[in-house]
Amino acid sequence: MLMLFAVVLVVSGALVVGAAWGIYGKLPERLEGFLVALAGGALLLSVTTELIQPSIEKSSVFHAMLGVGAGAVVFAICDYLIDEKWGSNGGGGLLAAITLDGIPENLALGVALIGAGGLEIAALAGSILLSNLPEAAGGARSMAQDGRSKGKIMLLWAGTAVLLSLAAIVGNLALTGVGEGALALIRCFAAGAVVASLATEVFPQAFREDRHWAGIATALGVILAFSLGSLSGG
Repeated sequence: MLMLFAVVLVVSGALVVGAAWGIYGKLPERLEGFLVALAGGALLLSVTTELIQPSIEKSSVFHAMLGVGAGAVVFAICDYLIDEKWGSNGGGGLLAAITLDGIPENLALGVALIGAGGLEIAALAGSILLSNLPEAAGGARSMAQDGRSKGKIMLLWAGTAVLLSLAAIVGNLALTGVGEGALALIRCFAAGAVVASLATEVFPQAFREDRHWAGIATALGVILAFSLGSLSGG
């Protein structure tokens, strides 16, 4: 339980730190794009090795395919509705999109902690943390440019961090004892949603800001996640 709260605090706290970075700090656009691509590459490998692959080994390819496909479809539909209702460039739309992205990430993080030590999920937790920082920075910066007060923006992101923390706690506590087939579906549903968010939000932003260096950064992110997984024995 202590490990669960420690991991959740670090991962969700990155949203608040990222929001503060977006409001009060500033990085060159190309460097920010590089960091976004780095985080995306790390997260892509992590959801594959920490969620999809174990689900196939413990359950079946069918469960994995069904879960990943369903997660991607649901994310794509919700993301489309967010864009149509709030506008993809508005602060509210960005916050909603990042929340939609973060819920499956943190739910998966909580599920991954079931029966596992903290070091075994280091790659997944580290990759989510890396992705949360630039995503929150971009969202908060957009809100500030829309004219929202800095205090209200920080409160919104703090509330989002709490919501995503609850998703991780629910994923861990409510699903303990659930059958391996059901857990495989949940893990892969979360993985599918995260992969879809990478394709529609993270990598396009990285290429837009950093052009072809984004490909190198993505590869470095993959190496980073693989190294974390190797250190933890994954």
